[in-house]
Amino acid sequence: MAEVFGATSTTEEVLKGINLQGKRFLVTGVSAGLGVETARALVAHGADVVGTARDLNKAATATTDVQKAAEANGGSFRVIELDLADLKSVRAAADSLLASGEQFDAVIANAGVMATPFGHTVDGFETQFGTNHLGHFVFVNRIASLIKDGGRLVNLSSAGHRFSNVNIEDPNFEKTPYDTFAGYGRSKTANILFAVAFDRRHRGRGVRATAVHPGGIQTELGRHMGNEQLEAWVKQINQQLAAEGKGPFEFKTVPQGAATSVWAAVVAPADEIGAHYCENCHVSSIVPDEVVINVNSEGVRGYALDPENAEALWKKSEEMVQESF
Repeated sequence: MAEVFGATSTTEEVLKGINLQGKRFLVTGVSAGLGVETARALVAHGADVVGTARDLNKAATATTDVQKAAEANGGSFRVIELDLADLKSVRAAADSLLASGEQFDAVIANAGVMATPFGHTVDGFETQFGTNHLGHFVFVNRIASLIKDGGRLVNLSSAGHRFSNVNIEDPNFEKTPYDTFAGYGRSKTANILFAVAFDRRHRGRGVRATAVHPGGIQTELGRHMGNEQLEAWVKQINQQLAAEGKGPFEFKTVPQGAATSVWAAVVAPADEIGAHYCENCHVSSIVPDEVVINVNSEGVRGYALDPENAEALWKKSEEMVQESF
């Protein structure tokens, strides 16, 4: 019987006894937090990992333990430059991987930004939607042929997808007032919808795509939230939990946060997670839009898994990046 993992499971617990020598993974965003731990856990079990980062110097400093773990366990680790907020950089990174021709057992689209002030990427897209979704949309689609038959795509989403559905008519907030968390919600919903549409296109060769919520973790992702804003947010969550008769909110550790990513990429049955949303190392259920849920609650909004919504986003994304996949 397969071991059951949950909210407090760590990367080491999820990968216990698994030998990943000969397996190759691509992890975006390895200059901090979850990306670093995801890469470390994989190489510690013998895997070959290619990481991406916007700032190669920062990544080199952040991944010294990853390099040591790779050397000690028969794996390998290297980092390539990728700025998801610049499609020229995205396409250059994809081209370099295609030129090498090395394939991957799984791609983990981990990188992202959260609750940023209103701004735009190099190509003029709203910062969060452009970075979290469109950058990965172009990058992953361009290297899709490098994902081995039977491989996987794992998109990091968030419980923040509950803040907002995507807005196909106004993705860049040109007609509607900008709200930091509405922007974050749109981008995280897009990450799920991208997985749904990618899964439909590639499942014929056994490639399955899923989206995961790592949980509430204190990493660099929250650097745009001030201490007062963070404290107010936690206070609101705790009030909701108290009303439900539950204990106070607790942040996950980074190894606990990265566990669902490696579980989905390595351990979980592919057919169970394909075109689904996972959290706490299991597939999550749909929760009606009218049900109030917080970051400690589980559940995915139906609009984030809707195939028609996914196809509409795919078409809009192609229009925006001026490239068809």
